[in-house]
Amino acid sequence: MGENRRRFRYGRHAFCQISIHSAAHSAVPFPDPDSTFRSQRQTLPERSGEFGMPTFAYEAMDKSGLEVKDTIEAASEAEAQTIIREKGFYVTRIREKEKKKKEAKKGTAAKAAGGKKPGKTFTIGGVKPKLLCTFTRQLSTLQDAGLPVLRSLRILEGQSRPGALKNALMDVIEDIEGGNTLSEAMAKQPKAFDNLYVNMVKAGEAGGALEIILQRLADFKEKAQSLKRKIVGAMIYPAAVITVAVAIVSFIMIFIIPKFKEIFIGFGVELPGPTVFLIEISDWMMSYWYMMFIAPLGFWIFVKIVKKNKTGAYVMDWLSLRIPLVGKILHIGTIARVTRTLGTLIASGVPILEALLIARDTAGNAVFVRAFDNIYAAIREGETIAVPLKESRIVDDLVVNMVDVGEETGALDDMLYKVADVYDEEVEVRVESLVSLLEPIMVVVLGLIVGFIVIALFMPLIKLLNDLS
Repeated sequence: MGENRRRFRYGRHAFCQISIHSAAHSAVPFPDPDSTFRSQRQTLPERSGEFGMPTFAYEAMDKSGLEVKDTIEAASEAEAQTIIREKGFYVTRIREKEKKKKEAKKGTAAKAAGGKKPGKTFTIGGVKPKLLCTFTRQLSTLQDAGLPVLRSLRILEGQSRPGALKNALMDVIEDIEGGNTLSEAMAKQPKAFDNLYVNMVKAGEAGGALEIILQRLADFKEKAQSLKRKIVGAMIYPAAVITVAVAIVSFIMIFIIPKFKEIFIGFGVELPGPTVFLIEISDWMMSYWYMMFIAPLGFWIFVKIVKKNKTGAYVMDWLSLRIPLVGKILHIGTIARVTRTLGTLIASGVPILEALLIARDTAGNAVFVRAFDNIYAAIREGETIAVPLKESRIVDDLVVNMVDVGEETGALDDMLYKVADVYDEEVEVRVESLVSLLEPIMVVVLGLIVGFIVIALFMPLIKLLNDLS
């Protein structure tokens, strides 16, 4: 009975063909089947995670603001985030390790094939400010909702239309999957994200407050776009009136005046000076009509060439700031843009010297660039901002005093915001005043032109009627 039980026991493990007697006299002992299965079960999880849960690598911030990097096993990304939050960490980045390797292999194979990335389109130029403004607001909303950066970018990339922004987001996602931070990935896309954008994102990553920084950046972009829309909207009416007036006068000079010229020549009337001058202008416009298009284009090219030189750029920008009415608007607008940029950067935690360089680049005026270079050099030597700012004479005493108070109270960013708000309002008021002033000026100028044409044409007609009578 015992022999049968032993035979049944080993029979389950393919040893039933070997007799118990021969096994007892064998020099080599039989392996214990239970230990064999135990060793097999112990080695199953070690097979390169093939049957285990995926591993996620994450970066997070603890309650004290310190950065934490670790890995965690979970069934899904959502479960991994839940576990990490239960530990008291705030997730900033998370990705699946095995998925990253597979995607990297696919990316390498695609590059080896020599083809373009799927979904990427050919584009010319950079990202439109309006699209970038919308993207920034959406990204800040997704970050505020607690979504990981990579997932947020994938959502926004998926809903973006083909263009420069979608191409840039695809590259940013690929770089983040390759181990780069968001700011490092954005820095590789200068056509989409400028230095201001990259440095603010970098400061948000360092301080663990990326969603707050993105909200400030979105507010900054929206205010800049709002002011630009108001200025463009205010200038549409004058531009339309001027265009129509030029078209009407050109039509008269090219098609109407030559008919009167033939009449005057046919009657042999002696033409007065104004009529001769009008006919000469008409002849010139008929012969060189293309100059009306080449002249503005040539002037624009000339300005671009001059601005390539530092001295030429300084002279051109200095002259532009002294154009009557328009120059003051340009000056105030530049101050508002620079102070808002500097305040946003300082509030985001960007170092003051680096913030000055970024604000300098957003000025778009060589006069302000030179002034900010002097301020930068003075601060490096230990000066405050207010002293070299006053010596530069690019701003009035109001800005200098507010900056001085901001430095003394430690609220420089708030003071810069207030300066920007004041000057933005002043720009709007001045633009509206300029438009209101342009309307009567355009009517008067157009009336003078039409009146001169009418008088110049009727003077010889009146003389002809007098001779006939």
